[in-house]
Amino acid sequence: MLSGIRVLVADDDVHLLEVVCEVLTRLDAHVVRAASGGDLIEQLATAGPFDLIVTDVSMPWMSGLQAIRSTRAAGLATPVIVMTALSDPQIPEQVRSLGASAVFLRKPFALSAFEAAASGLVGQASRGASPRQPIGGGASAERTARRGDA
Repeated sequence: MLSGIRVLVADDDVHLLEVVCEVLTRLDAHVVRAASGGDLIEQLATAGPFDLIVTDVSMPWMSGLQAIRSTRAAGLATPVIVMTALSDPQIPEQVRSLGASAVFLRKPFALSAFEAAASGLVGQASRGASPRQPIGGGASAERTARRGDA
């Protein structure tokens, strides 16, 4: 299902980072890890491009939302799953503002919801323009699809 895709996963919670990476690896994805928003940006620059980004919102130095907004401003339209345990009612709208290739998951979520979101985004990207472009590549038209608050 996710065989051969490259995924960047960013979370400062070591346990959740491990679980998400394990799920993606079981689905035959190639996974690169980041422990902060700054590390996410660094990995994009040095180990990219990626087919999917999975990020937590609240991380040291730079939030996941700040990091993804920066990549969008640079023209990178890589699909993204944004996850958080924060109850801030503005976060779902902030994720929607990232475009169609962004999905919001509220922690804790069922692993099946995560797998469905990842598969849906990768499938959506494969039917459209390729998101695997270096930072600075062209942006695509985007709108957000919110998928479950499991």
